[in-house]
Amino acid sequence: MFARKETPLDDTARKELYRIPEAMRLLSLSRSVIYELIRSGRLHTVKEGRTRLVPARAITDYVALLERESTRGIAA
Repeated sequence: MFARKETPLDDTARKELYRIPEAMRLLSLSRSVIYELIRSGRLHTVKEGRTRLVPARAITDYVALLERESTRGIAA
């Protein structure tokens, strides 16, 4: 049959944890920006062994944070 084209939203619906390169792709951010967000506490991660993973919920929360900050900027 026809192959279904996957989008980042499709990935988020199926996966619970993302490796850093996957989070970079989903958020369209560089590796250094991702790690700065982690250091600053704006992007939550978990560790499994030596692997740092970004929960799908953390990606959703970060996008919501950006949306709240942008609407505050407009209202101000």
